[in-house]
Amino acid sequence: MIALSVCYIAFSNIDGFRKYLNVKPPNMMLMITALGLIHGFGLSTRLQELPLSEDSLLLNIISFNVGIELGQISALVLMLLLIATWRKTPSFQTFSTITNYLLIILGGLLFLMQMHGYEHTTNPEEFAVSAEPTQGTENQAVFTDTGKVEDAQQIEWEDSITIIIPARSDKEYKLLLVEGATFEYAWQADGEPLFFDFHGEPTGDTTGSFQSFKKSTESQSSGALTAVFDGTHGWYWKNSTRSPVTVTLKVKGDYQLLDSKMVSQDTKPAKKTDTRTRDFID
Repeated sequence: MIALSVCYIAFSNIDGFRKYLNVKPPNMMLMITALGLIHGFGLSTRLQELPLSEDSLLLNIISFNVGIELGQISALVLMLLLIATWRKTPSFQTFSTITNYLLIILGGLLFLMQMHGYEHTTNPEEFAVSAEPTQGTENQAVFTDTGKVEDAQQIEWEDSITIIIPARSDKEYKLLLVEGATFEYAWQADGEPLFFDFHGEPTGDTTGSFQSFKKSTESQSSGALTAVFDGTHGWYWKNSTRSPVTVTLKVKGDYQLLDSKMVSQDTKPAKKTDTRTRDFID
């Protein structure tokens, strides 16, 4: 709606209601008030995505809005001074006409882009694309979904990783496997169900292709995988809620932990004999 409001103001500036629609334009003061409310609601939506502390929340919100208003007023004062001087020159009318037409076009394109992005955000599972694996990955990986995490409680896990996914954000966690390596896993989220994509990416691939093993929206998942190519294997989670979600991932098998440190994919996983618990936070 913010993009469309820009189009409306530009259309009004070129007197489009009388010129193209042959109607009297709406009251400008009422429209500015309505459009201001639309912009305010849009800003409040973005404000909800900021990691504001619940301590002194009201003061934080007021301070944020005061800062926004002061910035806008400062910018407007400077722009008005410049435009008031330029308005007296012959080139201003030509510049104004061209600029307003461009604002209409660009505002329309921005609206289409925002709607496209909104669809991706609200329905990520409908837009997730899994490309065909590259050379050496013609055969599908051997993947077994074992059901609920409770069914895997008796397994003696080798590693336990804590992954915190911020509100309205996403995160990936990968393991490094060689061809033929097998590992078991179980993960559980402490909040609402998350959209996730369990997938693998071949070593050395530069095309962005990957092989998906499971895509769903759940709060927990467990299973086992035997890799059919060297590369990273792991999960992409998307948290669309307003609160952070903690995922506890437990794994066992032949793999190498990457954690937050970048490890060359040419490195071969080493056997592990100890049990570790790790926190993974960006």
